[in-house]
Amino acid sequence: MVMIKLAKREEQIMQVFWDLQKAFIKEVIPQLPDPKPHYNSVATMVKILEDKGFLTHETVGNVYQYFPVISREEYQQHAMKDIVSQYFDNSYPRMLAFFAKQQNLSEAELSDIIKMIKNPK
Repeated sequence: MVMIKLAKREEQIMQVFWDLQKAFIKEVIPQLPDPKPHYNSVATMVKILEDKGFLTHETVGNVYQYFPVISREEYQQHAMKDIVSQYFDNSYPRMLAFFAKQQNLSEAELSDIIKMIKNPK
């Protein structure tokens, strides 16, 4: 499956679904940043996300409850590959060096990063 880059509001909606795991549209809206979109706007975007293969639904009574088909981790991986490709010539070391310089990371912080890489979770 070819993963599509999501628009900003679509990503915000997906973040809510990833956090909640399953939700009705009325449960998503309060979790979105201000200004809150109208119910119909969110419903339209949820339908688009479903058409793109990011969400699916089950019927509960006479309403739909939606849940993610693509995990946050799968999307992060896809997004990072795009960033590394577009801005760092497909070089993860260049990307890491860029962020280390931008954030003025200390040697201790860099050491912590190396430990995380060697021993995930």
